[in-house]
Amino acid sequence: MTGEDGTPRRGRPPVSDRQRQRQRLAISRHAVRLFAAQGVAATTGEQIARAAGISERTLWRHFRTKDSCAEPLLTTMVDAFQAAVRAWPAEIALAEHLRATYTPMLGSAPATDLDAVLQVVRMTGQEPALRATYLMLRERAETTLAEVLADRLGEPVDSLGVQVRAAALSAVLRVATDRLAGAAGAGLTHAVLDEHREQLADAIGRITDQPDG
Repeated sequence: MTGEDGTPRRGRPPVSDRQRQRQRLAISRHAVRLFAAQGVAATTGEQIARAAGISERTLWRHFRTKDSCAEPLLTTMVDAFQAAVRAWPAEIALAEHLRATYTPMLGSAPATDLDAVLQVVRMTGQEPALRATYLMLRERAETTLAEVLADRLGEPVDSLGVQVRAAALSAVLRVATDRLAGAAGAGLTHAVLDEHREQLADAIGRITDQPDG
């Protein structure tokens, strides 16, 4: 392989952002399984690296702390909600759109990812570091929610009304996901997922269907 000036390039080829994201997600899956099996405190970076088939040095190049290894997998659920909100058609209410289209994970994600994410969510009650990571990701999602709401309401994205509604949507998603995680502890079924979707849509309808109320 050569550089831009035509001279031979030494060392490993550069890793693309997509490749890096895929590797982070793969590591995250292994870390979450270990967390679920033995707890965060009992899980070491060496164990995560060994399970993922990488060196410990590579692990810490991808993640700043042990608990942050859960971020990529948790992010997939947040991304699924953001994608659903972005695809909200102008002619129908957000609650109805979510009832018809929302799923807790993006379509390309394997079903095992949802089980793993919900395991982590259940653990956040006893693992403060995981809870902090979980809530931080929810807060980041508010930016996308605010942008969509601002467009629909015709208000500035930094207006109080938009910011409050975005925070409310994020809170609804958090509470509904906590409930889903609890219900899924006895088994993740279509009925459990349907109830989650209905609870989420109903609560969001109360926030968005009457924006001037």
